[in-house]
Parts: sequence; C-alpha cells; structure tokens
Amino acid sequence: MSDLKGRVALVTGGSGGIGRAIALDLAEDGARVAVHYASSGDRAREVVEEITAGGGEAVALAADLALAAEPDALVAQVEQRLGPVDVLVANHGVGVRRASIDEVDADTWDRTLAINTRAPFLLVRRVLPGMRERRFGRMLLTSSVAGLLGGIIGPDYAASKAALHGMMHYVSGRVAADGVTINALAPALIKDTGMLPGDPEELAAMIPVGRVGTPAEVSGIALAVLRNGYMTNHVIPVDGGMFAY
Repeated sequence: MSDLKGRVALVTGGSGGIGRAIALDLAEDGARVAVHYASSGDRAREVVEEITAGGGEAVALAADLALAAEPDALVAQVEQRLGPVDVLVANHGVGVRRASIDEVDADTWDRTLAINTRAPFLLVRRVLPGMRERRFGRMLLTSSVAGLLGGIIGPDYAASKAALHGMMHYVSGRVAADGVTINALAPALIKDTGMLPGDPEELAAMIPVGRVGTPAEVSGIALAVLRNGYMTNHVIPVDGGMFAY
C-alpha cells in the first residue's frame, strides 16, 4: 500500500500538461487531490471529473499565484475542502516566450520570479509547520534544466528556476529529521504543457533520444520521488539525455 493513500495533495498548475499527469497519478495512488488552476477552470474541472469518475476524491481551486497573498489563501482553501496538505507539488509556472536579456524588463523579471519562485516558497512555508507536526510531508518543485544550465527561454526564467534549487537545499536539511522531504524535477522540452519554446520537431533535433518528452514520463519520476521517504535534497533531470551533470 502506498504511503500516499488517503493523503491530501495539492498540485499547482494541475489543469494541464505535467500537473494534470501528476494529479491523476496521485489520485490513482489513493491521494485526495486539490487541482489548482490560474485561468483554465474548465480543464481543471475535467481533471477532477476524471479522478472522481475513477472513484477518487478531488477538487478544483483557483488562485492567482502572481499575488503574494494567494499561496496562503490557496492552502487555506485546501484545508477547508480536503484537510491539511501532506503532499505539495509546486508545479505552476510561466515562461514560454524566448527573450534575450535586452527584452526582459523589470516588470517581466518581477512577474516571472513572483510566480516561479516566490509562490513555491510561500507554499512551502505555509505547509511546513503542519507537515513537521504530523511528521510526514512530501514536497516536489517543478524546476527546469534552465535552472542548471541557463536554457533557451530567457534570463528571468533561468534565474527563477535556479532560485528554487537554492531554496530546496536550504529547507531540506532542516526538515528531513521530521519526516519531510523536498526535491525538484528539472524537465526539458516536454510536449502538451504550453511551455514548449518552439516546434516539437525542431526541438527534437536537440535531444539524444530524438523526441520531446511527455507529461506521463515526468509524472512517473514525480510519483517515484513522492513515494520515497529516503530521497531528499535532489534536483532530478528529465531531459532525454540532453545534458550530463
């Protein structure tokens, strides 16, 4: 029996792509899933309907994570509807348009880091006390190979993902003894996410396996990490063999 059975999981950006795949897999493992969305309410409700049709429990919850107060408010909604958060998948993010350093102004920089870095930090800070008290917690941050190597999207995107790694490293050692793990996935060039910076066939030429990845392939790694109470403080690439670390 999975340790995730009966646990309450919050998946941000759960309305499509990687988030949708993780939400469905968590539900299959027996978790009760809060599917967050920013604007794609219909798609989030479709995920919820798919979970409930299979006998699971799920709710769709809206929040604009660009706003500093929204992460705390989102967790409060989850607690009210499902209970305390045991599993946090901070997956929601922005950054699909390629932009050079000259094209990224201060407002763009601030918005990217607000959504990609500040929101996950505030979510982690909000759920941690309860996880430590219950001596169980699983946190997974959706990063990117751009956070390791710069990538091709833009300096704001790369910086926002690299900052997630620093935050994860800081938190992990301070909570591991309390039964709480935190890791990050670093996907590269995954289709059906709305985050692919170019034509899939063009991008496939950059990847040793010869194709872009799928949300299901990322979710498979995500679930393996979330099930594992011994693995923490790692950035795990899912990139088709593009880079060696």
